[in-house]
Amino acid sequence: MPEGDTVWRTAHALHSALAGQVLTRTDFRVPRLATVDLSGRTLLDVTPRGKHLLMRVEGGLTVHSHLGMEGAWRVKGNSADNSSPARGFGPAHQIRALLVTGERTAAGIRLPVLELLRTAEEFSVVGHLGPDLLGPDWDAAEAERRLLHDPARPLVEALLDQRNLAGIGNVYAAELCFLARTSPWTPVGSLTPPLPARLLRAAKRLLEANKDSVRRRTTNSPRPDRNLAVYGRENRPCLRCGTPIRTGSHGPPERPRTVWYCPHCQPPPPAEADSAGSHSTN
Repeated sequence: MPEGDTVWRTAHALHSALAGQVLTRTDFRVPRLATVDLSGRTLLDVTPRGKHLLMRVEGGLTVHSHLGMEGAWRVKGNSADNSSPARGFGPAHQIRALLVTGERTAAGIRLPVLELLRTAEEFSVVGHLGPDLLGPDWDAAEAERRLLHDPARPLVEALLDQRNLAGIGNVYAAELCFLARTSPWTPVGSLTPPLPARLLRAAKRLLEANKDSVRRRTTNSPRPDRNLAVYGRENRPCLRCGTPIRTGSHGPPERPRTVWYCPHCQPPPPAEADSAGSHSTN
């Protein structure tokens, strides 16, 4: 699942492959960009911002994309006959964009967000984000202030809110709550003073450790089926105590999200969240 580390790695791969190269062909397969042609322009750089990708192009333009839950950008070398640059990227109907240079082709696949904007207006799509865990703007004190701004908010939801800090998704939110031995439903205002700062240090450490690796890891286990402590491990034994991992829901009823937790290592949810926990699958 794409989170801040995946986006960082994607941005650096795209930058290495395309930055400084002239686009010989572009093909945007979304209605609003169907007539856009950026061929002849140099792709200047690719910058990650939280879960967003900003691909800056000569002429003051930026291709903005978001990977969502299943999106990806992939790069391949061009063949001698590159008349079909989409070949090799999987089903054609999943391709949303093709950026072609003399040597390489990048394909944006299953992108839920793809738009073209003026580079000077990038703030309109990323200006709301909090400090970026993998960005040069990382400010732990500011991130902690934002995280605790709404004392009644459940910890898992505060961690996922990109306005507080940018880069955490479902995987890291669940893993961080487990590492902190804290219920995902704990109101942030009830966290003891040292804990928020420790959580943010752990978040920074984990994303930094995983940004260069395709296989995400939050544990020290050498076994690939134990790379993560709780996420995706429903009904499997907790790596600490052996209790089966459970799932619960959070967020608005019309758009519930799943969180994984150990009912033994992590305190039970507060009374007002017990009803949410009762919907957990065993």
